[in-house]
Amino acid sequence: MVEDRTDIPLTLKFGHEELIIRRRYEVISIVNDFFIAIWFLIGSILFLYPEYEKAAIWMFIIGSFQFLVRPTIRLIRHIHLKRIPASNWES
Repeated sequence: MVEDRTDIPLTLKFGHEELIIRRRYEVISIVNDFFIAIWFLIGSILFLYPEYEKAAIWMFIIGSFQFLVRPTIRLIRHIHLKRIPASNWES
C-alpha cells in the first residue's frame, strides 16, 4: 500500500528538541480557527473604544476572510495532488 505523503509526520528540529506535526491539514485548520477567534476577540474589545472603531472593523474583516480559508483547507485536504513517478514505459 502506498503511503500518502500528507500523512507522514513533519518533524522540525530545534537544537535537542523535535516538534512533530501529524495530520498537517487538521493542524493548519486548528491554527486558522485559533486566529479567527483572536481577530474577533480583539475586534470586539476595540469596539468598546470609539477611537479604535476602524481597527475593530478591520479585525472583523480579517476574521471573516479566514472563515473563507477554513473550507479551502478542508477541500485541499480531500483533493490533494500527488506527483506520479516517471515510468520506463513512457518514451
